[in-house]
Parts: sequence; C-alpha cells; structure tokens
Amino acid sequence: MNVLITGANRGLGLALVDYALKKGDTVIATVRKMSPELAEQQSKYPDALQILLLDVTDEEAIMQAQEKLAQKIDKIDVIINNAAILNGRDQMIENLSFEDCLTAFDINTLGPARIIKHFLPLLRNGQQKSIINLSSEAGSLTNAYPGDYPYGLSKVALNMLTEKLLRELKDDQINVISVHPGWMHTDMGGKQAPTDPNDTAKGIYNFIENPPKSTTGYQFFEYSGKMMDI
Repeated sequence: MNVLITGANRGLGLALVDYALKKGDTVIATVRKMSPELAEQQSKYPDALQILLLDVTDEEAIMQAQEKLAQKIDKIDVIINNAAILNGRDQMIENLSFEDCLTAFDINTLGPARIIKHFLPLLRNGQQKSIINLSSEAGSLTNAYPGDYPYGLSKVALNMLTEKLLRELKDDQINVISVHPGWMHTDMGGKQAPTDPNDTAKGIYNFIENPPKSTTGYQFFEYSGKMMDI
C-alpha cells in the first residue's frame, strides 16, 4: 500500500511511519521540519519512505507537493490525518483566546480538509481506500468537559468533516473514520499518559485492513475498536 501520513516527524505520526514501513508499505510522510528519528527511518528505508516538507495550513504548498508526488506515483491507498496542535489549555471562556481557536481550527480541522481536497484524486485510484482522521475524546458532544476550547471545538468539527466525507464519497467506496488515539505517552500527551503510541498505530492499521462496523451510525472509534460517543 501507499500510505500518506501527516505530522510524521514525532509521536503517533512517527509510530505510524515505523509500523507501515515494517509492514512493507510505501510511506509518504508530511512534516513541517525533519526530526532525527524520521531521518533515521529514511536512511533505513530509502526506497519506501518519501518525505514531503509542507505545512497543513499552506494550501499552495500542499498543491505543489501533490503535483510532484503525482509525477512519481499514480495512487494513494490511505490518508492518515495525524498533524494537530493542542493549545490554549489553561483558558476558560472569560479568558479564551479566539486567535488560539482559529489556529486550532486551521490545523486540526482545515488541515485535514486541505490534504483530502488535493490528494483525493490519487486516493480514488487506490485499492484499500481509507481516510483516517485522528480525532479525540475531546470531540465528543455527549462527554464534554470544561476547558480545552480550541482543541475540543476543532475536533468536534473534524468529526463532522468525517461524517460529511463518508456520505460524499460513498460511491467511491472510501472508508472514512475518526479515531480517538487514546491518552498517549507523547510530547502532546505527556510522560504520565498510559498509552503507547505503537499500540495506537497498530490499532489504526487494523482499521485499514479490517474497516470497523459502526453500531451508532457514526464513524467515531477508539483505536482499540470500541465505539466512541459522538
């Protein structure tokens, strides 16, 4: 498979790259900047790992990257929208920064939309066609909690993007789901987080190979396969 993974230089994105490469797949990794860990992977898998330097907020850069990629490959099988920001955590409504909210929406919601918009033609040519949007339990309306306004609002919107795409792309037989990755031991999740990102990567890959069946009518799952409350 050809797998496109955004935000691939660290954390879950890097774990997804590692898992895909070990499975023998070709990975297109998008990053704003290289990391030593990703550079090491590129040296180990020079033919299977291609790195695209782009920011998911920069539509022109995404368009250019897609055009260059389309000259080398004719299909993508999977898009994993992993790039995200967790900002403004200490803000409640009376000190909420709308600039932080706009930044979160730009990266967490519109970033995936931009990637899908421009790479969809290649995805339509794929075999196991999937779009995996990395969401969060913070995007659950029924389990809302105080704070985390920028992140939570942007992830609710991302879940809506998933639902709209599922309906728009049903005739293309593209599997579209939102995934809560768990509270992971990453730079974003912190050292106290209990979940290993490698376990999450394995769970996400299982969704690609064995698309989950919704019991609620919504495409929102935990990485373990359990349904999430919308």
